[in-house]
Amino acid sequence: MKRLYVQIYLTIVGSLVLVVLTAGLLWHFLAGVPPFGQPFEIAGEVLAEIVPPADAPVSEQQQAIERWARRLNADLALYGRANEPLAAAGRPLPAPRRGSQSGGWLRTPAGFAVSIRLPDGRWLVARLPAQRRPSALVIGLFLGAIALVVALGALPVVRRLTGRLERLQYGVESLGAGDLRARVKVEGRDEVARLAQSFNHAAGRIESLVDSHKILLAHASHELRTPLARIRLALELIDAAPERKLELQKNIAELDQLVDEILLASRLDATERLDICEQIDLGALAAEECARYDNCCVEGKSVIVQGDPMLLRRMIRNLVENAELHGKPPIEVNVGSQNGQAVLNVSDGGPVIAEEARERLFSAFYRVPGRNGSKGTGLGLALVRQIVRRHAGDVTYNPDRGSCFTVTLPMGAEAMQMRP
Repeated sequence: MKRLYVQIYLTIVGSLVLVVLTAGLLWHFLAGVPPFGQPFEIAGEVLAEIVPPADAPVSEQQQAIERWARRLNADLALYGRANEPLAAAGRPLPAPRRGSQSGGWLRTPAGFAVSIRLPDGRWLVARLPAQRRPSALVIGLFLGAIALVVALGALPVVRRLTGRLERLQYGVESLGAGDLRARVKVEGRDEVARLAQSFNHAAGRIESLVDSHKILLAHASHELRTPLARIRLALELIDAAPERKLELQKNIAELDQLVDEILLASRLDATERLDICEQIDLGALAAEECARYDNCCVEGKSVIVQGDPMLLRRMIRNLVENAELHGKPPIEVNVGSQNGQAVLNVSDGGPVIAEEARERLFSAFYRVPGRNGSKGTGLGLALVRQIVRRHAGDVTYNPDRGSCFTVTLPMGAEAMQMRP
């Protein structure tokens, strides 16, 4: 996987390699040969054959230097072993450095010169014609061309990185401006790509929560009107008969339950993990809840699960109340285990729900057509699914066992990954 820091590191390393190659080419362009070493020794052996020997008359040495200076169009000077001048032609040249044992470059006011040591100890100093040496303009143009190549090579990499960050910034700004459908294209496999994936996941989660709350509030505003209307009518007739007071109390209780379930649904939507997580005997919890109902019996064994006891109690209560409101007695609750999971079955004697209605059973405010009018708040089964999924389990409608809802939860005290 290509990491962002690897790309930046390779870009820097590539630039350094290019600089090294440029320096090598520039040095070769200026010098042509190394400044010292074996090539100068070879040059000295060759020049010894064309320069008069050390014991030759000074005039003969002067004539030879002048002749070669004209042929090479260069400045030449011949120095003895003690750096004493012997012959010269052209502009003055400095003597070699004292104590030097091999040739090298010399800096002069008119440019660079090269000194070559002859086998007999003498020194030949030469300055090449100006047209053979690169000018400052040529060197500047050469370095400028290299800088341009480096800049052009680094531009696509830098632009790719900054371009993705700019698109990510635009997505964040769009989301902040209220566009909940804003998403960012995921490009590459580095940190920026993972950041884009995280942004898309967060944006999708926010959109889902907002849409869920909008639907919840829209249905709640409609559902709240029914008990309120009945309360209003009961208030008008409260002196007519005592049973009206009882009806009023039931309507108030229904309204209170609806508000409570709306608040619980909103809280479960807003959090992804449980506030309380402890070991619970699901069988004992089911027995306690079912004792509140006349037509409900419990069978099974003790099964230990981990979770929030208040939420699990609410889950069992909603399933039993759903069977009591929309099914027929007797209501049977069975607790057991299967394949390493705790299993809770809540069934009643009512008819099996039609297949086309099963997919929406756990949707908020959905009621199966033709089943006992408008009893209940319409949030019971939706809350059951939310609670079960917060406990890393699932709930399904099982028509093979009649009108039966089956809850599966992980057993034991192992750490759980709570689903959103």
